Parts: sequence; structure tokens; C-alpha cells
Amino acid sequence: MTKIIDPQRCLVIGEVAQSHDGSLGMAHAFIDAIANAGADAVKFQTHIASAESTPQEPWRVKFSKQDASRYDYWKRMEFTREQWHGLADHARERGLLFLSSPFSPEAVDLLIELNVPAWKIASGEVNNRPLFERMLQTRLPILLSTGMSSIEEVDSAAKLVADSSVELMVMQCTTAYPCPPEKIGLNMIPFFRERYGCAVGLSDHSGTIYAGLAAAALGIEALEVHVAFSREMFGPDVPASVTTGELKQLVEGVRFIEKMRSHPVDKDAFANEAAPLRNLFTKSIVAAMDLKAGMILEEKHLALKKPGTGLAAEKLPDLIGRRLLRDMQMDEQILEQDIQPYKELDH
Repeated sequence: MTKIIDPQRCLVIGEVAQSHDGSLGMAHAFIDAIANAGADAVKFQTHIASAESTPQEPWRVKFSKQDASRYDYWKRMEFTREQWHGLADHARERGLLFLSSPFSPEAVDLLIELNVPAWKIASGEVNNRPLFERMLQTRLPILLSTGMSSIEEVDSAAKLVADSSVELMVMQCTTAYPCPPEKIGLNMIPFFRERYGCAVGLSDHSGTIYAGLAAAALGIEALEVHVAFSREMFGPDVPASVTTGELKQLVEGVRFIEKMRSHPVDKDAFANEAAPLRNLFTKSIVAAMDLKAGMILEEKHLALKKPGTGLAAEKLPDLIGRRLLRDMQMDEQILEQDIQPYKELDH
């Protein structure tokens, strides 16, 4: 099974969130699409309306014409215990880690039953101490989102995890949907790594592949992106999502970047390996015109042309003022044996 936190490999998480719109079939289709894209994990959100919300919860954005209230929307997003088991089993059959963010103690208990390999704590739950401590009791790794948190709040959460001797990953996140480039916060990745001495990741809401690729170049251990089948889908997460096709491109890019970062280049060694190509692409000193033996070479007599199998271009100044020892035709390479040696030059 894929390790949750591996310094040698970025865990790419396809976040379904609410994009299934309450459809179990759609949720299963997302699992297949995310697996086909080459991601490592699929992540859902486990909402149990009566356990996490009240009918008075306001809309952040009134996007739904079919749900009278936010509570009604969360109710429509629920799956039964058996349906959740089916989703988790499907993910594992496709070689994916199954993750889901809980929003209530009841959701934590359900996810324990599903044998999730880690906890992704949504930024709105960072200060929910009872929920946090319930997850810590399982000893599973914590992936801590920081979208709505101050540094003081992240400090407190990180200390809580450290005091429990549980593995921690802090994920830079900005609560904006979609998130513009000036708010991505790549500067926080090295900051979190140094401050907490732990793995770091990016939970990206830009709706592009660019932020994830940039973060991969910084050596993150996890990248989470929201996924949609199309930007014409319905739901609050769609504007901040990449398409499944873009997810495939993103995964390929992350793996390409990892390979680059793990193979530092020795320029001298590569220059030696490139010797045959150097002969093709560099130039040699040749006769610029037909030349007669005994001539004293001037700059006008010489030219630089491919291939680079003769005297290198940087030696051209050394030939000026030296005597030619044999007749040469235009474009013929001039070699050391064709010119008067230095020791025989007239003084």
C-alpha cells in the first residue's frame, strides 16, 4: 500500500468533495476517473447533517435551486453506512487510498469503521478540539489543512499532534474558490516545514494545474486538488476544480518533476557523454577560400563551420600570423599539422 507520508513521492489526492451532488453512481464514477488519471488517493467529505449542522446554517453562496437550506443540502449529500463501505471498497479495488474529511464525531466513527489510513482535517475543524482528539486517539497520520487558520491556531494544532506522537503533515491552503495566484501562498511551504519540522503539502483551490506543479518543484509530500468531470457541472466545488483530464496531466507533471529533483546533474559528466553531439553541433576552423602553402594566415583566410571534428573555434586566434604548410581548398579543415609550429615562428 502507498505510504501516506513519503519524502520521496508526492501523494496526489483527487478531492471529490461535493461534486458527486449526492449521487452514489456519480461518486463511484469519480473513483474510476481519479484512478484512471494516475492519482494515489481519492478523498470525499463525510457529512451527517443532523450531527454537524442546524437548519439555521446560512449559505456561503446560494448556489442550489433545489435545496431550501444549507442543512437540506448537507442532508442530500449523505450516503448510508453501506454506501460508504461500497465506495471505500471500490477505491481500494482501484488501487487508491480512501480518504474522507469528517465533520462530526459520528463521521469519525464511521470512517474508523471504513479503515481510513489517515485523517484530513478540514480547516473549519482545526479548533474543534473534541473532534481533533477523537481522531488522534486512532494514532493515524494527520493531514492538517490551514485554509482559515492563523499561525497561532496552526501552532496549537501542531503541538497537539506532536504531544500525541502522531505523524503530521501541514497543508498550505487558502479558502478562496477559485483561489487566485496571488493568494496561493507557496512561501508557506518552506515556512511550515521549518517551523514544525514535518511534511508539508498543498491543498489547492486554484482550479488549474499550475499551482500544484510549482509546489511539486518545492518538494511537497502531498498535493490535493478538487476534481470535476467538466467545468459545466453543478455544485460549489466546480469553479475550484481541475477536470479529470487535467488531473492526469497534473499527475504526469508531478512525477516528471520528482524525477528531475531526484537526479542532480553533473555538467562535466554530461559534457563528456555529449561528445558525439558536440561534433555535430559545434564548429571547426576551415579555409575560407583556396589557400597556398607558405601563406601567413590572416583572419580573412579562416572561417568557422560545422562539423566540430577539427580545431575548435576558440583556437582561431592562435592561427593568425602562422605559416600554412600545404595548399588547402575552401572549406577544408585546418589542423595543427597544416601550420607552422610555434617553435619555428620567426622572431
